[in-house]
Amino acid sequence: MLTLILLVLAVIGLLIVMRREAGALPALAVTAGLGLVGLVAGASILGALLLIAAAGIAACGLPALRTRWLTPRLFALFKKVAPRVSDTERVALEAGSVAWDGELFTGRPDWQTLLDYRDEGLSDEEHAFLDHQCSVAAGMCNAWEIARERADLPQELWDYLKQEGFFGMIIPKAYGGLGFSAKAQSLVLQKLSISETLMVTVGVPNSLGPGELLLKYGTEQQKDHYLPRLADGREIPCFGLTGPRAGSDATALPDTGVVCKRVIDGEEVLGLRLNFEKRWITLAPIASVVGLAFRLFDPDQLLGKEEDRGITLALIPRDTAGMEIGRRHHPIGSPFLNGPIKGHDVFVPLSTIIGGPEMIGQGWRMLVECLSIGRCITLPSGATGTARYALGWSGGFARIRRQFNVSVAEMEGVQEPLARMAALAYVSRAAVYQTANTIDHGEKPAVPSAILKSQLTEFQRVILGDAMDIHGGKAVTLGPRNYLGIGYSANPVAITVEGANIMTRNLMIFGQGAIRCHPFVLEELAAKDADDVAAFDRAFFGHAGLIFGNAARALTQGLGLGHPSVPFDEIAAPYARDIARLSAGFGLCADAAMASLGSRLKQREMLSARLGDVLSNLYLASMTLKQWHEGHKVEGEAALLHYGCRFLLGRAEQALDELFDNLPSRALGRALRVIVMPTGRRWKRPEDTLTREIAQAVSRDTPLRRYLLDATWQENDGSRDNPLARYNALLASQERAEALYRRVNKAYAKGELPAEALHPEQRVEAALAQGLMSEEDATFMQEREAAVLELLSVDDFAYDAFVTDKTKVLRHQPA
Repeated sequence: MLTLILLVLAVIGLLIVMRREAGALPALAVTAGLGLVGLVAGASILGALLLIAAAGIAACGLPALRTRWLTPRLFALFKKVAPRVSDTERVALEAGSVAWDGELFTGRPDWQTLLDYRDEGLSDEEHAFLDHQCSVAAGMCNAWEIARERADLPQELWDYLKQEGFFGMIIPKAYGGLGFSAKAQSLVLQKLSISETLMVTVGVPNSLGPGELLLKYGTEQQKDHYLPRLADGREIPCFGLTGPRAGSDATALPDTGVVCKRVIDGEEVLGLRLNFEKRWITLAPIASVVGLAFRLFDPDQLLGKEEDRGITLALIPRDTAGMEIGRRHHPIGSPFLNGPIKGHDVFVPLSTIIGGPEMIGQGWRMLVECLSIGRCITLPSGATGTARYALGWSGGFARIRRQFNVSVAEMEGVQEPLARMAALAYVSRAAVYQTANTIDHGEKPAVPSAILKSQLTEFQRVILGDAMDIHGGKAVTLGPRNYLGIGYSANPVAITVEGANIMTRNLMIFGQGAIRCHPFVLEELAAKDADDVAAFDRAFFGHAGLIFGNAARALTQGLGLGHPSVPFDEIAAPYARDIARLSAGFGLCADAAMASLGSRLKQREMLSARLGDVLSNLYLASMTLKQWHEGHKVEGEAALLHYGCRFLLGRAEQALDELFDNLPSRALGRALRVIVMPTGRRWKRPEDTLTREIAQAVSRDTPLRRYLLDATWQENDGSRDNPLARYNALLASQERAEALYRRVNKAYAKGELPAEALHPEQRVEAALAQGLMSEEDATFMQEREAAVLELLSVDDFAYDAFVTDKTKVLRHQPA
């Protein structure tokens, strides 16, 4: 019995020490103290084992001892097995900053650090712009007209965007821009997502491109000249990075610049001779100034002794001799302006280099630093806005569309995708807003930008697929009445650009996060490069303490012991505690994968992707909790919080489960499963009652629906058709209509109305004639049915309307 008691005490004591990462001395005190008690009290075998363990802890854990024999050996081994970090990778790793993503890697996230990013909201000016200018711009759009009739935005919309400064949201007021916060920029793009083409047209100049690059790196002369012109639309920018052979591997640029001299107007000018071929460049067909990335060479050593000067960025006017620009690509589903740019022996002076000659060779660093912010905003905001519009349309359509004498919103087959759409839209809105809020606090979130870009555009794909299913024939028939089909077909663009989702998920999220966000890996690699044994000792044994700590936290919290304190209410607290539990498990699994696979983990992309999935879902769930914590909480919102968090945590557990099954070391996989999930998986798919509750709320005029559609275009000013406004108007009178539907259908079933009254309008007329309905109610229902029928209708066209070459029309039947 004594032996058992001592063993239990030793395990408890060591778990406490490990959870707290208290170090070698407390662990030594536990094992040595209980070992001596065992020897004195008669439990000699256990006592001896504990003393041996104490000796091992002392030899390996006390710096004075381990640095004499263990650290040098470990350092030599580490230098052999540690992955080599290329200069390109190092630049990417050092770009941006680490915030909440770093907390999730520790396994003991401090929630207060997240809550310290206080949301100050929007300024009055930003609110006014969102309410007025964005509504006016949205009201000038018609998806069919833009996609099929114009292949462009209307001229009056281009003029309005320039006049109101839409292209200068990120440019400070000192240069004539709007100087908006990241949150305001995100909300503007969400509202403009009523049109994919409009959102892209406004988003790209305010994202990665000449404006942001000039702001951060441009010379004063470049800023003074270009920024005011970019802000008011006198200059339309594009940025040429990708090409036929340089897509995801953007550093493999085959485009070149050669330092040379040329005589211009009788004067010898030092400049660059550029040869390049770029593709998929948004706004290139109409751009007046082109940002260009290229590899710079100085074979004649006109600038110094180095010949290969590295990736460099320049800003080139459209009319520069030798540049071919103006042709278009045809992006799938959307006619946003995108095209190729070519240049043969294009000569430009050194002054065109962004930042001047001092920034030669700094192009890759400049790009990845800007991308860490731009990728957080544009596509995630577009995906979130699209999700909210699709939800608004789908909820309205499902409620007014009746089959089998009931609204299809009452059918569970429709409720399931409708609730899923609502939850994903809710999570997306929280994630992009709260991440933008960290940007407003000075962060440059590199890893979260990859998470948001890949995860939210994948959510968009799911949401648009669900919306198509709910709408059925209404959405698969293109025409001016179809508000959904064109955006659905354009979704692959968001999946592919700014870092294809396959690459981002499999390589970037965990690959960059494991080094950049981990508390110790970057320090260990730096110590290796500097050949600093002392720095390696501090980093390595701090890392070891973290591993033991995460193992103890994951196991005890998995068993329901020692829940961490979290600053949330009783609704959100269970999810925050489980994020902490899974964070500890994630940290342990990340270290286990890196230790067992080493540099081979780069090639095991499916394992890396699963680890990235865990991090992504924990990050999204954290942002959702913060939004809940700081929000005003409308009726029904708790159901969305429950659905969203259960969905995300379930996906995180699924990714861990698959990781355990696929680690090359089966013993390691089984051991990690026991530690991280000692009682199995906790989170399952949200239950049906939650699904029904959410679906009912978003298909009716409720506070929850109004909250989810906040800051979308819902005005009905008559300038353009707004289906969302029409759905909202119908839902506002839904209760009255449903009571009348029941009365009429009951009368018809009882034979009180003529059998041939098959249409709703006919039954209303018959009910009025029979005195079963007042004239006021009949007028209401007739007007309502006319509005419903218009929303349910689809377009038809002349037989040869879609044939561009009329000579090839086949007339299968005589006229």
